[in-house]
Amino acid sequence: MPVDSTERHVAFRVEQPLINSVNLSDTLPLIMETPTLSKPQTNGHAASANATKPFRTAAVLGAGVMGSQIAAHLANAGLQVLLLDVTPKAIGKEGKPNDIVEGAFKAATKMNPAPFFSPTAQKRVSLGNFDEDFKRIADADWVIEVVVERMDIKQQVMARIEEHASPTAVISSNTSGLPIHEISEGRSDGFKKRFLGTHFFNPPRYLKLFEVIPTPDTDADVLARVSNFARVHLGKGVVVAKDTPNFIGNRIGIYGIMGALQQFTEKGYSIEEIDALTGTLIGHAKSATFRTADVVGLDTLVHVTKNLYDGVPDDESRDMFEVPEVLAKLVEARQLGAKSKAGFYQKGKDKIIRSINPETMEYDDPKEIGFDVSNFKKAGDLTARLTILFEDEGRAGQFFRDTTLDLLGYSARRIPEITDSPADLDRAVSWGFGWEMGPFAVWDALGVDNVREKLSEVGIDTPAWVADVPSEGFFIEKSGAPHVWNPAENSYVADPKPADEWGLTILRQDEQNTIWKNDEAALLDVGDGVALFEFRSKANSLGQQVMNGLVEAIDKVENDPNLRGMIVGNEGGNFSVGANLGEVVMGMAMGDGAAAIAPFIKSFQETIMRVRYATKPVVVTTHQRVLGGGCEMAMASPHPVAAAETYIGLVELGVGLIPAGCGTTMMTAKAAEAAANTDRPSEIQPFLRQAFETIAMANVATSATMAKEMRILPNETIVVMNSERRFHVARQEVIRLSNEGYMPPPVRTHIPVLGAQGRAQFEIALFQFEQGGYVSEYDHYLASKLAWVMTGGDLTAPAEVHEDYLYELEREVFLSLLGEEKTQERIQSILTTNKPLRN
Repeated sequence: MPVDSTERHVAFRVEQPLINSVNLSDTLPLIMETPTLSKPQTNGHAASANATKPFRTAAVLGAGVMGSQIAAHLANAGLQVLLLDVTPKAIGKEGKPNDIVEGAFKAATKMNPAPFFSPTAQKRVSLGNFDEDFKRIADADWVIEVVVERMDIKQQVMARIEEHASPTAVISSNTSGLPIHEISEGRSDGFKKRFLGTHFFNPPRYLKLFEVIPTPDTDADVLARVSNFARVHLGKGVVVAKDTPNFIGNRIGIYGIMGALQQFTEKGYSIEEIDALTGTLIGHAKSATFRTADVVGLDTLVHVTKNLYDGVPDDESRDMFEVPEVLAKLVEARQLGAKSKAGFYQKGKDKIIRSINPETMEYDDPKEIGFDVSNFKKAGDLTARLTILFEDEGRAGQFFRDTTLDLLGYSARRIPEITDSPADLDRAVSWGFGWEMGPFAVWDALGVDNVREKLSEVGIDTPAWVADVPSEGFFIEKSGAPHVWNPAENSYVADPKPADEWGLTILRQDEQNTIWKNDEAALLDVGDGVALFEFRSKANSLGQQVMNGLVEAIDKVENDPNLRGMIVGNEGGNFSVGANLGEVVMGMAMGDGAAAIAPFIKSFQETIMRVRYATKPVVVTTHQRVLGGGCEMAMASPHPVAAAETYIGLVELGVGLIPAGCGTTMMTAKAAEAAANTDRPSEIQPFLRQAFETIAMANVATSATMAKEMRILPNETIVVMNSERRFHVARQEVIRLSNEGYMPPPVRTHIPVLGAQGRAQFEIALFQFEQGGYVSEYDHYLASKLAWVMTGGDLTAPAEVHEDYLYELEREVFLSLLGEEKTQERIQSILTTNKPLRN
């Protein structure tokens, strides 16, 4: 169809969590305990106000890998959670009634990455067993069944739930392949109205996809309530799915994995070659194909693949779900991947990672990749990399074309079977498998006409509706709003994000929204009298242009009567990894050593304090990594808004420095404030010790909630579970503070410090740590310098000091450490290898 002049092509991408900092970058969704998809039908009436009513209590029935982690994430959201499982007696074993559930819960508390935000969240989970405690589900607003994959057992559990649950409770089921509507057979009409399928991807805390599966009987209010709660309070990307085997995410994602496996077993590509071509190069997770399979568990992969093969007898590509011989042999030999320390890969005692030889079933030394991927990596952004790979005439290009065209054709043929919308299919795969682009976004990136032509050339069938998609793409911007091609209507339809999820891309496209900018930052008008300072430097580091720009932006906001206040944030992979060390090194080289950057350090401190003491509210909104100077900026904000997945800390000692952007001073002041307003050194010392250890050990809070408990972020911090809502919440916070009549916090003029007496206790502990081999001699030296600042420098006795006094001590120590050879070695290691050096 013709496209009017207001339409522009939009690359449809899904923001993914960067979870490297909690050692999850190499893991992908576990495709286990996966619910079947249900057709998104309801009983037809419009949703009411009850649809936004939050859940306060929940019961999770089944404490296995998924059940215990679902319970953990519900507790993260503030719910009181009852976690139940069977007794040992019920499965023919000896033991106390709660042994199984207690063992599962204990395992969950030790998982890495952690399913809980903090130890406090763990206390919101109570444990019980099916025999003695089932009646306690009567107190739950939401009952989630996560038991064994047998229809008869699930139906028995549903009968017990109907007997004991509140008549207003929402009931949902997780299943890896059983039809949702059959699970509720035999239940009353009232029960069926409150029943639906819900699918958390594993690990539930970290993976965004949440597939919700209503049955034809599900009440519209129930569907809306669960969807809204999952989006707002659990931080999920919600996709409504149909009742087909393995719904959307796993149906397409598993097909993609099996397509890559086919290239290994039938086309002569090595494991190493395939992983080089299916990871970050094409916008997928670093774990690529075979490492992902090992992390998921090969037995799990076989289970899900067999389930798909059995469940889709009419799928024209069903043969792709036949388990290949090499995979079957590995599972038979109990070589299941990471959990058995051998799968497609095995790490030997010599630390060499070898891969399986499908002929001998032995592990061979790593094979050389038969092509050069460096040129593809250097091509530019993801669209550029995909394009050059697609056009490549070598083996790399052949692999990419074969697998990509096959997947795109399969994805098109699954509409409308598994979903009516290309956008929902893309969202499910991207959110569930960590892809930057879903299949239809990839299709757009390669060119709609180009892909159609190639599909025809190689004989891959596509449904008739594909021929009608305009050349502009599946996803476009029309009249300032995102639109997606709708095959059923043969036209573009609006595909708006929720009103409280908005980003900066569209704002940037209209110059009228830009109040001010320089090369690395801009001040944007985000409406309602609120501005947003966005910094865009490399890795969002805090160099001079960013920091000078921040001061200028605050000045403009303070002097503009039409502006209420300002947000500080960005859409980078991380909020900020800290100050620009490259600038520091360059400044030292061009000037008189460390002294040359003294003005920059002082200016950095002054800028951080401008955030704190601005006369209009400055709300810093964080996400993902927030390190060093980025942490100090967030600490300075009196009312920050933090995405739940904020990994924040003062890590300067790792590069041989101390926090000197006011961070050391702020942690010292917070310790004193936490000491119950007492001025007695004996009561301040424990709090100061905690702050000292946090900095000295470069501890990073692994959630915003933990950051508050560690006193890195203030108690006033608003934690936003859904990161994409952080700008909306921050804007509302600026408006609230402005309406109340904003006053900045008072200057800290009387910070208690402990002097030499308090410092002596730190020195004793540091000596013992060094003697025990826990820290190096230089670590001891650095920590002593930190203690010197936190206890007031040369002061011999406890005293109260002005914050400016401690800022000066920060600068003095920071600059002195820059002159140390070992610190320079640590900085050079970070800049050249991105790895810390312990010297």
